[in-house]
Amino acid sequence: MSTTTNAISRRAALKTTLQTAAGATLVIGIDVPRAKAANEKPLVNPLTSWIKIDSQGRITLSYSKSEMGQGISTSLPMILAEELGADWKDVHVEHAPMDRAFGPQGTGGSGSITTLYTPLRQAGAAARSMLIGAAAQRWNVSPDDCNARGSAVWHGNDKLSFAELVESAAKMPVPDLAIVKLKNPLEFELIGKSLPRTDIPAKTDGSAIFGLDVRVPNMVYAVVARCPVFGGKVKSFDAAEAKAMKGVLEIFEIEPAAEAHSLGGVAVVAETTYIAMQARNKLKIQWNEGPAAAESSETLRKEFRRVVDSSMKVIINEGNADAAMAQAPTDKKVACDYELPFQAHATMEPMNCTVHIENGRAEVWAPHQAPDMVQMVVAKVSGIAPDKIQVHATFMGGGFGRRYQADFPTEATQIAKRVNRPVQLVWSREDDMTHDFYRPASYHRMNGAVDLHGNITAWYHKYTSTPISEWFSPNAAPESSELGLCSQLPYLTKSYKLEYTPAKSYVPRAWWRSVEASVVGFVLESYMDELAHAAGMDPYEFRMRALGEDRLVKDALDKEERPLDTARFKGVLQLCAEKGNWGKPMETGRGRGIACHYAFHSYVANLAEVTVKNGTVKVDRIVSAVDIGVPVNPDGIRAQVESAIVYGLTAALKSEITVHNGRAVQTNFNKFATLSMKETPLIEVHIVQSAKAPTGIGEPGLPPTAPALTNAIFAATGKRIRKLPIQPGDLA
Repeated sequence: MSTTTNAISRRAALKTTLQTAAGATLVIGIDVPRAKAANEKPLVNPLTSWIKIDSQGRITLSYSKSEMGQGISTSLPMILAEELGADWKDVHVEHAPMDRAFGPQGTGGSGSITTLYTPLRQAGAAARSMLIGAAAQRWNVSPDDCNARGSAVWHGNDKLSFAELVESAAKMPVPDLAIVKLKNPLEFELIGKSLPRTDIPAKTDGSAIFGLDVRVPNMVYAVVARCPVFGGKVKSFDAAEAKAMKGVLEIFEIEPAAEAHSLGGVAVVAETTYIAMQARNKLKIQWNEGPAAAESSETLRKEFRRVVDSSMKVIINEGNADAAMAQAPTDKKVACDYELPFQAHATMEPMNCTVHIENGRAEVWAPHQAPDMVQMVVAKVSGIAPDKIQVHATFMGGGFGRRYQADFPTEATQIAKRVNRPVQLVWSREDDMTHDFYRPASYHRMNGAVDLHGNITAWYHKYTSTPISEWFSPNAAPESSELGLCSQLPYLTKSYKLEYTPAKSYVPRAWWRSVEASVVGFVLESYMDELAHAAGMDPYEFRMRALGEDRLVKDALDKEERPLDTARFKGVLQLCAEKGNWGKPMETGRGRGIACHYAFHSYVANLAEVTVKNGTVKVDRIVSAVDIGVPVNPDGIRAQVESAIVYGLTAALKSEITVHNGRAVQTNFNKFATLSMKETPLIEVHIVQSAKAPTGIGEPGLPPTAPALTNAIFAATGKRIRKLPIQPGDLA
């Protein structure tokens, strides 16, 4: 038997459930706004998370975001458990089921804790209030004289466990989340402590289910042959030799799906993934390569240069940068170009999806950052109503934005609809590398000047790239996905001019870890170092001076965006410099560099120490200081920053995607190199203690990594690195 109350309001949509057959269960759900993805306006679609307490005292806390290694299956339940007053040893966690009642479940933009911190506290506090109310009634005392801790309610020395109270608590009135009393942060017992991650035991003993681990009775396996040229399509194909192979079940063409940016191709279905891949190799396919076949990295670079050499769209024009440049002494001017390539996501687990369509229903197992999106994709392709589609969100071997795309669920559904058996679509590493949605390539022309006192008198930035918005939001201004901190420049300058014009490219692109901040952070912080050198000032002192008096800096283009606090910016710079021994002499061939950035409402400064010998750089140490408000799980924060730094070093030192004849040249890790364990430096992460609302951390550690590295290289060698990744010969 179960009873459920209707939603009281969007903001306070709570449900209580009493299950008498298996013991009483108190269930609390909440509505919260969707996490803000990169460059996306916040939406108010509801998201529901659950607290369940059974009559045996087992507390199950559901997390409604996808666990892709960032640790939210620990940190989100910690927030609930803190306000509930639960003993962590009694807590169990589960992924919230995919149901429209739970609202959007997309995970991106470093937004999980940012958007859920207060709503989950409210949910925990509501459940605590109901438990305390039930205990107070039983004792005939005021609820104000009771408290909850250690999975029990206390009144003096009297104690009732949650298990003893759950049945009566389920009948209590549901508090209004808007006014429910939250804990004083000074009373926190879990938040701010480093707790063991809940996902590690299963990942250690092998019981964790990733997308590639899914096995369903009567399942078959599929791969797709896609045109190697971006945007190319099937012209014709001969599958006779492939069909003759033992274990091959079906071969057929699947159509492109424009909304999902899916290329279509030739699907091969077989008894095993290996057989399917071997059969794919025997297909004889004629491709219509389309216009992208003429594109290469060389033609794109020429296009970049043409754009910045021409008249561009003026985005910001404060003061008179042209006049300031004309008046500046020659030795106080800095003119240079920066260039960054396409980057692949290179998740350790390639794209995959398992779909079973039967009797007008569908069941899906997807390592995806937005299982609710998967539900809608499957509905569109299959014609099945969303409420008849069950999506299981599995663990995933990395996301970084790639698993926010709809192409691989679309392909899996197209195939499952045809074969009428459970189908697991698997991408090979080569599929994954050559049909990614890459981080945009970009080119930046910087002109600026300083005066004799070290003040920035002119900052003129001409910026072109292959914008994400043109791929996903063609009606939006191209620059809307590219500018980042360029429109919220924290440094004082007497004149600032920013221009942006997109460059034409057929290469697919999308959100990559830290998105435009990974590009803008490198350019701004490298250029700040160059200006500091022109001013004859220490780079750290130059930054602190340019940040000026404590102030709030608004986004010039988005007045609703949260202002940047220069006091917090200076705080992480100062902490990073202190912990990184800034100013301490180093021997010849070694150098330190520092950089800072503001992204996802978080403040991060990184310091790099390097040794350059015989034209080769060795990164010895990275020191990072972060201010992200309340640190929920410090160990989780450190792990995220370490991960972002390694990802950033890989992009700076090792990896890039180049294009030839409309194809990605790099097809596997033998050509798209990543940082090895022995190359990974000592990393120290220092967390600013704060009572402010928590902000994102999955991505902000990356943007200042590359400029800290290249600034350190300059300190060691006097050589400026303005094009990434660093190439053999750049340091010779």
